[in-house]
Amino acid sequence: MSRARFALPFAFMALAGCSILPKAEQPSVYTLPAAPGARPRAATPVPWALRVATPNAARALDNARIAVVPANNTISVYSGARWSDSSPHLFRDRLADAFRDSGRITGLSTDDSNLAADYELGGNLADFQTEYADGKPEVVIRFDAMLANSRKHQIVASQRFEVREPVDGKEVPQVVQAFGRAMDKLSRDVVTWTYDAAH
Repeated sequence: MSRARFALPFAFMALAGCSILPKAEQPSVYTLPAAPGARPRAATPVPWALRVATPNAARALDNARIAVVPANNTISVYSGARWSDSSPHLFRDRLADAFRDSGRITGLSTDDSNLAADYELGGNLADFQTEYADGKPEVVIRFDAMLANSRKHQIVASQRFEVREPVDGKEVPQVVQAFGRAMDKLSRDVVTWTYDAAH
């Protein structure tokens, strides 16, 4: 009888060490791919500093989930996949990289560092998702850019940029590659516009 009394606690201890709940699946984490930067050899530097700010975004986009719109007005996310950071932060960092690759600006920072700058580039990230058109997915990125003179507290220029990039398939890695191509195109347009608008 004494053996049974001692055996019971050990049985409970053994059960406590074994979980009957299934292990949660670890989502695949994706970075935003980029084409290799081609810095021009004789780029003329600009005499001003630029701060790239994190754009505003709706709550559905202001997170690390990879958004998809399978039907009109219905937003969802890809299961088991997420970005390495929130969409607005990924977007901001890619724009900053594009300015570095241009080779024209040495005074470059983001709003994380909170350093003084002559101009600030911010705006609203309205779309950063995959949409389906006639059953075929395409990445849609829409950015309402705003360039402001930080010292004068004035808006210098504003412009809407939109890119639609077809996805070569329907799997998440193919979607991620299309996001990278779309960001390459949009970043080049935003960089060119910013240099033209700032003076």
